[in-house]
Amino acid sequence: MPNNEEQSYLESLVREEFERCHPDDTFEDLKRRAAFCKEDKGLLRDWMAVARARAAAERAKLTAMDPAA
Repeated sequence: MPNNEEQSYLESLVREEFERCHPDDTFEDLKRRAAFCKEDKGLLRDWMAVARARAAAERAKLTAMDPAA
């Protein structure tokens, strides 16, 4: 499980896109509902999987650009 800083970073990678796709909803509301709604829990899980994939791609990109790597 990611620490608070990592969790915040991951959420920042998808929050804006989630809210653009769901204009009548917020990412924070989704997180609250996920605690008691299995559909929202699954939706949050899917969005966080996208966030982890984006973070991994960003790390790979930075590693590729690092001449010391």
